[in-house]
Amino acid sequence: MSFSFKRFLPHVLVILGFVALSLAYFSPVLQGKKIFQSDIMHYIGMAEQQKDFAKETGEETYWTNSAFGGMPTYQLGAKYPHNYIKKLDLALRFLPRPADYLFLYFIGFYILLLSLKVDFKLAALGALAFGFSTYLIIILGVGHNSKAHAIAYMPMVLAGILLTFRKKYILGFLLTIVALGLEIVANHFQMTYYLLLLVIVLGLVYLLDAYKKKLLPHFFKSVGLLSVAAIIAVGLNATNIMATQEYVKESTRGKSELTINIDGSEKEASSGLNKEYITEYSYGITETFNLYIPKFMGGGNSENIGKDSETYRSYVNLGASPLDALDLSKNAPMYWGDQPIVEAPAYVGAVIIFLFVLGLFLVKGRLKWWLVAGVILSLLLSYGKNLGFLTDFFIDYVPLYNKFRAVSSIQVILELCIPVLAIFALVRLFNDFQKDEDKLKALKYAVAITAGLCLVFLLFKSTLFDFKSLRDEGIPEALVDAFIRDRKALFTADTIRTLVLVLLSGGTVYFFLKKKLSENLVVIVFTVLILFDLVSVNREYVNNDNFVSALNVDKPYQANLADKEILKDKEHFRVLDMSSEGQRKPGRAAYFHNSLFGYHAAKIGRYDDLMNFHVYNNNMNVLNMLNTKYIIAEDQGRIFPYNNTEANGNAWFVSELRQLTDANSEIKALDSLDNKNVAITTMSHWDNESQVSKFVIDSTASIKLKEFKPNYLSYESNNTNDGFAVFSEIYYGEGWNAYLNNELAPHIRVNYVLRGMEVPRGKHIIEFKFEPQVVATGSKIALASSAIFGILFLLGILYSFKKKSD
Repeated sequence: MSFSFKRFLPHVLVILGFVALSLAYFSPVLQGKKIFQSDIMHYIGMAEQQKDFAKETGEETYWTNSAFGGMPTYQLGAKYPHNYIKKLDLALRFLPRPADYLFLYFIGFYILLLSLKVDFKLAALGALAFGFSTYLIIILGVGHNSKAHAIAYMPMVLAGILLTFRKKYILGFLLTIVALGLEIVANHFQMTYYLLLLVIVLGLVYLLDAYKKKLLPHFFKSVGLLSVAAIIAVGLNATNIMATQEYVKESTRGKSELTINIDGSEKEASSGLNKEYITEYSYGITETFNLYIPKFMGGGNSENIGKDSETYRSYVNLGASPLDALDLSKNAPMYWGDQPIVEAPAYVGAVIIFLFVLGLFLVKGRLKWWLVAGVILSLLLSYGKNLGFLTDFFIDYVPLYNKFRAVSSIQVILELCIPVLAIFALVRLFNDFQKDEDKLKALKYAVAITAGLCLVFLLFKSTLFDFKSLRDEGIPEALVDAFIRDRKALFTADTIRTLVLVLLSGGTVYFFLKKKLSENLVVIVFTVLILFDLVSVNREYVNNDNFVSALNVDKPYQANLADKEILKDKEHFRVLDMSSEGQRKPGRAAYFHNSLFGYHAAKIGRYDDLMNFHVYNNNMNVLNMLNTKYIIAEDQGRIFPYNNTEANGNAWFVSELRQLTDANSEIKALDSLDNKNVAITTMSHWDNESQVSKFVIDSTASIKLKEFKPNYLSYESNNTNDGFAVFSEIYYGEGWNAYLNNELAPHIRVNYVLRGMEVPRGKHIIEFKFEPQVVATGSKIALASSAIFGILFLLGILYSFKKKSD
């Protein structure tokens, strides 16, 4: 027992240290404050209806009417039955947000390095370098929580894979199941996809190594075990994966039927996002040096450079008030790269980059090659449209690559790989595998490359770069010149900063090789250097100022006079928020009403088409068929609700149903369609030559909504003739079922996005119920997978004890 305690004590202390550091960096959480994250503010607005429904009924709804006319909640935090891997994830995230994600960064990377047999002190150092990587902190500041969540579990997945290849079959197999299950439960499939690309690179390197060493049987045995682990991990998340896969087909990430643009020009039908949207955030090739010098490209779009800046003085000289000049200097447009918006540089760290370069010369074997290959691949793909031939190849030929946007975010792979090789530089420095002469030679090369690069930039900055931004257009020339001088000043200061850190790092290694410093002292020095290097940059962008009272985060929206007036109306309708606040905060209207707008990266594809072709152009004909009863307008700062008395209502009988040939003709027809009397569809509905059905509507025909919930609607119809009813609800065939007098009845998509169905003469009760079969099926698979994992886990433990006993 004593031996076991001593063995695990260092790890316990390290974990406690991670907890303390996570809470220290985000110390306001200890006061009950919460970090204000813009993306989470939008999410809260989108998810309010489903959360309210769960509180009121104790049930989960998988459909919300609060945004974009209506959509599934699969990517809005839906909770599924038998999702036990999610319970484990919640247990691991026991700290207040966002300290919980920082802790996961640390612990995941620590486990990865331990799986590679790295000493716990160096493993802890590597965990700090990874966790405090600037990009990983910045995404917490803006609210990309699911992205941070998925990134945090990446190292743990790699740990399971590497343990398996190290012939630790049982431990590697079980860890891979758990880690990959947690990775998937984070629900950021773009990050998981990028991890898969890295795993493929790792696998290819290990395959070549196994071939050279004649160890192919072991390689394929490991791959077989890992494949089974992946299947079980997917099974643990079956409901979410199946629901997402089903929804993707109907979303903007799926295939579009349209072959025309808004202006009528032709375009190719796409099976994913278009290239312009995918590559909108493409990393500049020159911007690569941001990884090494934080403000190489000026930092972010809005930098606080203070009153002593050229920008402040120039703006005052141009006639601005000192207050306006101060405001500009606190939000100065210093970023001069090509991306539309950059919150902060994706800084990996000068010290870590130096150690990475040192590792290129000291580390040998397959570990180095898959790490270097991962760095190169992620860097090249992050260039996006700036390296068009490679990006176009991946978009056109690599499966699923065209489902994701913001290609620059693939740099999370290099942000993972670089610290691993950097720590292994210290591992090789400390062991006796190489002579001190060789280590000294590697040190000289590393210093020459990293310090030499800084000197080149300092000496030739004005020759190499013009420091101009595309966003400078239209700004007075004197002010642009001031921007350029300030950008140069930031560039120079941070280049000198990096040079000093490199020399300190190189000096530390040099004195160790000269036996002037011990291993423990070297670890302490690098811990101080890395923490200073990364934390000082991070605190410029994410600090205590980002925290506000918990109430402001939990309830980020306050009802204005227009909202209060609309909320008096207890009927079922939609709201279009055209106010300036509504445009800035697209999730706001969804918080209070059933909104036409919202904030989501994967809307229903056809609804997005409708928005682009008609809603954004204020086509009242289309707004009426969407039952837009209120429009929140603004006049000279006064916000008020406009009551649209022309809205079609919840449902209505039409006198004519026309079948059109394709989606192009359907969406164009909506421009002038008399949708109160005529409906159109492209779904196969009948077999007559005219493809037009006529219906008789008399003055007594009526259809009224009697009950409504997010996942249920009930109507009462009365008609002396057979008729066809249109419902102002978004059509989604995979889940919504129609019932006529408690009997399942067919319904079709009409008017591009709405629901329609034939209603026989007489009085009837019509119901729509959202009953996604995918949730029922996925939950059964998740339960079975959990049971299988539980059995395998117990068997693994018993086998390990038996083997140890033998």
